[in-house]
Amino acid sequence: MTANLNLSKEYNFPPGGSARKNEKTWVKPTLIGIALAYLGLILFIPALNVFYQAFKKGVDPFLSNLTSPDFLSAAQLTLLITLIVVPVNTVFGLCAAWVIGRNKFPGRTLLISILDVPFAVSPVVAGLMIVLLYGRLGWFGSWLESAGIKVIFAFPGMVLATAFVTLPFVAREVIPVLEEVGTDQEEAAKTLGANDWQIFWNVTLPNIRWGLLYGVILTNARAMGEFGAVSVVSGNIAKKTQTLPLFVEDAYKQYATQAAFSAAVVLGLLAVVTLVLKEILEQKTSIKEVNE
Repeated sequence: MTANLNLSKEYNFPPGGSARKNEKTWVKPTLIGIALAYLGLILFIPALNVFYQAFKKGVDPFLSNLTSPDFLSAAQLTLLITLIVVPVNTVFGLCAAWVIGRNKFPGRTLLISILDVPFAVSPVVAGLMIVLLYGRLGWFGSWLESAGIKVIFAFPGMVLATAFVTLPFVAREVIPVLEEVGTDQEEAAKTLGANDWQIFWNVTLPNIRWGLLYGVILTNARAMGEFGAVSVVSGNIAKKTQTLPLFVEDAYKQYATQAAFSAAVVLGLLAVVTLVLKEILEQKTSIKEVNE
């Protein structure tokens, strides 16, 4: 005790830790204020402005914008692309996660890095790569043209672009879960005579279901909101190759601002639903970890 007092006097430390208490009194509110101000500038104020612009003339104009032929066509196309891409990438993600999470092989790290390419590459660059591959002058363009298959500025190109940008989500969510769960339960089921399908359905899938659903939700959200890659390969033709994000841009450029903001509200509400589902899944995952 005496040594501590002498050390405090020698180095002029304030008695009782008062400086530390004073620091705590202003650091925490300052950091919270900075965080809230930042979120307000880039998230809350723009989101509120979107809702204000969409409803400033009343609810009836908002609803009429949501029943316009261009909006309905864009919404249907967005939904159709999502219904194709999400199941395909879910199956691919499960297969990739199983191979990576259950096996050790040369090139495993490289495969994981390749899987993360859509995260690193700009969506616009991804769209350009698809054009260079499947366009009329692309690597496969002449063959596709001779077969009468149109990819660029058509529905197949939009599906390819959306599938590329949403490729990693399911796999990246399931791989850590598979590694954490381990193989003990699966090996026990195999010793009891279960076949591979029974092991997957009754043992593996229940263990990874929350990670899988989380990946599916993220894939769905990205598929519905993708703009960059789809804008490059689609041509943004109204009622033909125009998704909801492209509709928002086109309507705003045509000075149909309320129609643009009305569609933006729909996309924003989809994002809110995604966040709610994400929070529910995270809570269920936390409860499961506590119980275990």
